[in-house]
Amino acid sequence: MLKRSRIPGILTWLTLLFFYFPIVLLVINSFNVTRTGGSWGGFTLRWYRDLFGAREIWNALRNTLVVAFTATGASTIIGTTAAIALHRYKGRLQNAHYGLIYTPLVVPEILLGISLLLFFVALKIELGLATVTIAHITFCTSYVTMAVLSRLQDFDLTILEAARDLGANTWTTTWKVLIPVISPGIIAGALLAFTLSLDDFVISFFVAGPGSTTLPIHIYSMIRRGSMPLINALSTILLAITFLAILAYQMINKKRTGQ
Repeated sequence: MLKRSRIPGILTWLTLLFFYFPIVLLVINSFNVTRTGGSWGGFTLRWYRDLFGAREIWNALRNTLVVAFTATGASTIIGTTAAIALHRYKGRLQNAHYGLIYTPLVVPEILLGISLLLFFVALKIELGLATVTIAHITFCTSYVTMAVLSRLQDFDLTILEAARDLGANTWTTTWKVLIPVISPGIIAGALLAFTLSLDDFVISFFVAGPGSTTLPIHIYSMIRRGSMPLINALSTILLAITFLAILAYQMINKKRTGQ
């Protein structure tokens, strides 16, 4: 009988340690009285008190959420309709449409940010929250389209024809047959768009104007000023919210499946 090698298990634990140990240090330093975090100076909640009193951070968070929810809603609608059109209709024109969808996925973010900045300047559009939202819709739409298209690959269009033969109109077949089948792809695309919009820095940096600073841009400015304790506290709170959201989703999904 061959003896199982321990090397895969050791490599797995080393990889997990490499990824998660910095996060553990971040959480610990959010309660560290020392500003630099190089050594443990004692337990404190001072950085959390300072964080909740920092109005600039909460204004940046509000801008980020406004942009993220707006961009997610718009890109989900546009991306879903684009995916349906690309899947249903074929032709030379559709190749150009595929190119438009794929371009934001392959173009470097810095190039996309500069291009959008030049576009807004050429049209004499004042940079602000609106330009940030438009920029986020631009690249989020591509991700939603790809997510929905992957779901449509296994969809049989004859089901829609059968529904029409039974007397259903276009609106009914779309909402009663098509949307329920591709809803997992739509939800996945929307979640991906929301996540990408929430933590985008490069594109937002180029198209943001006065009063439209998002949270990633504000965190970058805080790093340059050396406000690491506040960043640690903010990151810990966002991490806790993420874990709670995942836990809530698992509990709801488990209750729904009856397991």
